[in-house]
Amino acid sequence: MADNTITCRLVTPSEELLNEQVTYASVPAWDGLIGFQHGGSPLVSRLGMGKLRLDFPAEAGSGSREYLVEDGFLEMGHNELVILAERAIAAEAIIESEAKAELAEAEARVVPDDAPNKLEAVEQITRAKERARLKISMAQNSKAVGI
Repeated sequence: MADNTITCRLVTPSEELLNEQVTYASVPAWDGLIGFQHGGSPLVSRLGMGKLRLDFPAEAGSGSREYLVEDGFLEMGHNELVILAERAIAAEAIIESEAKAELAEAEARVVPDDAPNKLEAVEQITRAKERARLKISMAQNSKAVGI
Protein backbone atom coordinates (compact mmCIF):
# COMPACT_ATOMS: atom_id res chain seq x y z
CA MET A 1 0.00 0.00 0.00
CA ALA A 2 1.09 3.58 -0.56
CA ASP A 3 3.44 5.25 1.92
CA ASN A 4 0.97 8.08 2.55
CA THR A 5 -1.68 5.92 4.23
CA ILE A 6 -2.63 5.09 7.77
CA THR A 7 -4.39 2.01 9.04
CA CYS A 8 -7.85 2.88 10.30
CA ARG A 9 -9.85 0.56 12.53
CA LEU A 10 -13.44 1.31 13.53
CA VAL A 11 -14.62 -0.89 16.38
CA THR A 12 -17.86 -1.02 18.39
CA PRO A 13 -18.61 -3.25 21.39
CA SER A 14 -20.25 -5.77 19.04
CA GLU A 15 -18.05 -5.75 15.92
CA GLU A 16 -15.12 -4.41 13.94
CA LEU A 17 -16.68 -2.37 11.14
CA LEU A 18 -13.51 -1.39 9.34
CA ASN A 19 -9.81 -2.24 9.20
CA GLU A 20 -8.38 -0.61 6.07
CA GLN A 21 -5.76 1.78 4.74
CA VAL A 22 -6.91 5.38 4.34
CA THR A 23 -5.20 8.55 3.18
CA TYR A 24 -7.21 10.84 5.47
CA ALA A 25 -9.71 10.57 8.31
CA SER A 26 -11.94 13.36 9.61
CA VAL A 27 -13.09 12.30 13.08
CA PRO A 28 -15.67 13.99 15.34
CA ALA A 29 -13.97 14.41 18.69
CA TRP A 30 -15.97 15.63 21.67
CA ASP A 31 -14.75 19.19 21.09
CA GLY A 32 -14.67 19.38 17.27
CA LEU A 33 -13.36 17.66 14.16
CA ILE A 34 -9.82 16.29 14.05
CA GLY A 35 -8.06 15.34 10.82
CA PHE A 36 -5.56 12.50 10.61
CA GLN A 37 -3.12 11.50 7.90
CA HIS A 38 0.23 9.75 7.54
CA GLY A 39 2.95 11.09 9.81
CA GLY A 40 0.61 12.67 12.32
CA SER A 41 1.45 13.08 15.98
CA PRO A 42 0.24 10.57 18.56
CA LEU A 43 -3.04 11.51 20.20
CA VAL A 44 -5.73 10.07 22.44
CA SER A 45 -9.09 11.81 22.54
CA ARG A 46 -12.69 11.34 23.54
CA LEU A 47 -15.01 10.69 20.61
CA GLY A 48 -18.07 12.86 20.08
CA MET A 49 -21.14 12.32 17.95
CA GLY A 50 -20.90 13.12 14.28
CA LYS A 51 -19.81 12.17 10.82
CA LEU A 52 -16.62 10.15 10.39
CA ARG A 53 -15.24 10.62 6.86
CA LEU A 54 -12.57 8.32 5.50
CA ASP A 55 -10.70 8.94 2.23
CA PHE A 56 -9.20 5.92 0.48
CA PRO A 57 -6.06 5.67 -1.67
CA ALA A 58 -6.12 5.19 -5.45
CA GLU A 59 -5.10 1.53 -5.03
CA ALA A 60 -8.38 0.97 -3.17
CA GLY A 61 -10.45 2.82 -5.77
CA SER A 62 -10.13 6.27 -4.19
CA GLY A 63 -13.36 7.80 -2.92
CA SER A 64 -14.68 8.35 0.56
CA ARG A 65 -16.88 6.53 3.02
CA GLU A 66 -18.87 8.00 5.89
CA TYR A 67 -20.08 6.63 9.21
CA LEU A 68 -22.17 8.10 11.98
CA VAL A 69 -20.17 7.54 15.16
CA GLU A 70 -21.08 8.28 18.73
CA ASP A 71 -19.23 8.25 22.03
CA GLY A 72 -16.06 6.36 22.82
CA PHE A 73 -12.39 7.09 22.28
CA LEU A 74 -9.82 7.35 19.52
CA GLU A 75 -6.11 6.73 19.50
CA MET A 76 -3.61 7.74 16.84
CA GLY A 77 -0.07 6.42 16.93
CA HIS A 78 2.48 4.83 14.59
CA ASN A 79 0.29 5.61 11.55
CA GLU A 80 -2.61 3.65 13.01
CA LEU A 81 -5.93 5.25 13.97
CA VAL A 82 -8.15 3.18 16.23
CA ILE A 83 -11.68 4.46 16.79
CA LEU A 84 -13.51 2.73 19.64
CA ALA A 85 -17.10 3.91 19.23
CA GLU A 86 -20.05 3.09 21.44
CA ARG A 87 -22.21 3.23 18.29
CA ALA A 88 -21.34 3.40 14.59
CA ILE A 89 -23.33 2.95 11.40
CA ALA A 90 -22.32 3.29 7.75
CA ALA A 91 -24.05 6.17 5.96
CA GLU A 92 -25.46 3.82 3.32
CA ALA A 93 -27.11 1.71 6.03
CA ILE A 94 -29.10 4.65 7.42
CA ILE A 95 -32.75 4.57 6.36
CA GLU A 96 -34.12 8.07 5.96
CA SER A 97 -37.71 7.18 6.90
CA GLU A 98 -36.54 5.53 10.14
CA ALA A 99 -34.40 8.57 10.96
CA LYS A 100 -37.39 10.86 10.38
CA ALA A 101 -39.47 8.69 12.71
CA GLU A 102 -36.70 8.93 15.34
CA LEU A 103 -36.74 12.72 15.01
CA ALA A 104 -40.54 12.86 15.37
CA GLU A 105 -40.34 10.69 18.49
CA ALA A 106 -37.57 12.82 20.00
CA GLU A 107 -39.47 16.03 19.27
CA ALA A 108 -42.59 14.60 20.94
CA ARG A 109 -40.75 13.71 24.14
CA VAL A 110 -41.20 15.97 27.16
CA VAL A 111 -39.49 16.06 30.51
CA PRO A 112 -41.84 14.81 33.21
CA ASP A 113 -42.50 17.19 36.09
CA ASP A 114 -41.31 14.55 38.56
CA ALA A 115 -38.05 13.75 36.70
CA PRO A 116 -35.24 13.35 39.27
CA ASN A 117 -32.72 15.13 37.03
CA LYS A 118 -34.46 17.47 34.61
CA LEU A 119 -31.23 18.78 33.11
CA GLU A 120 -30.08 15.27 32.21
CA ALA A 121 -33.50 14.48 30.71
CA VAL A 122 -33.36 17.62 28.56
CA GLU A 123 -29.83 16.73 27.41
CA GLN A 124 -30.96 13.22 26.40
CA ILE A 125 -33.84 14.63 24.35
CA THR A 126 -31.55 17.20 22.71
CA ARG A 127 -28.99 14.52 21.85
CA ALA A 128 -31.69 12.25 20.38
CA LYS A 129 -32.86 15.12 18.16
CA GLU A 130 -29.29 15.89 17.09
CA ARG A 131 -28.62 12.21 16.29
CA ALA A 132 -31.81 11.91 14.23
CA ARG A 133 -31.11 15.11 12.28
CA LEU A 134 -27.58 13.91 11.51
CA LYS A 135 -28.93 10.55 10.34
CA ILE A 136 -31.43 12.29 8.04
CA SER A 137 -28.71 14.50 6.59
CA MET A 138 -26.33 11.58 6.02
CA ALA A 139 -29.07 9.44 4.45
CA GLN A 140 -30.01 12.24 2.07
CA ASN A 141 -26.38 12.92 1.14
CA SER A 142 -25.56 9.26 0.52
CA LYS A 143 -28.68 8.96 -1.66
CA ALA A 144 -27.67 12.11 -3.60
CA VAL A 145 -24.22 10.73 -4.44
CA GLY A 146 -25.57 7.30 -5.25
CA ILE A 147 -24.19 5.27 -2.38
